[in-house]
Amino acid sequence: MTYEVEQKFPLRDAADVESRLAALGGFFSDPFEQVDRYFAHPARDFAQTDEALRIRRTGDENRITYKGPKLDATTKTRHELELPLAPGAQAAEDFSTLLLALGFRRVAEVKKRRRSMMLSWQGIEVQVVLDEVERVGRFVELEIAADASRVDAAKACLASLAQTLGLASSERRSYLELLLAQVV
Repeated sequence: MTYEVEQKFPLRDAADVESRLAALGGFFSDPFEQVDRYFAHPARDFAQTDEALRIRRTGDENRITYKGPKLDATTKTRHELELPLAPGAQAAEDFSTLLLALGFRRVAEVKKRRRSMMLSWQGIEVQVVLDEVERVGRFVELEIAADASRVDAAKACLASLAQTLGLASSERRSYLELLLAQVV
């Protein structure tokens, strides 16, 4: 089973974080757009169970992702299952229609512009992402995919990298939760 071990921080000074990452040998990709369409389960409240189901579109690429409940109080460590879907806008719409026919309902779309990099830290590959999330704000995410035996090492690695980058006050809520909090 693969776990997503993640910490996310509000981004106050992007230039400072970028210069610190460059000093560590990191280089960001060109910016790209992602649209995440979230769905509510017909028989249980994902907001209560701390789960999520989404279709993510990045260009023509589509993926369906299930995220299980967070496992601790300091990081966003959770089981994640992600599967590819057929490419293209119509394929994403068709899968959305299938979910709606099964009783799921649309919750919201999270739109973001992001830049990413892979950075080796303490012998572990860390994905670093700078996000500009529409109607939510700017954030930096640090993420490691780990099996159960490496979750604790991944958490320690992220904590060390965050400290080195001068990041504090991690945000455990998802972008969806942050977006919905503004709508209320």
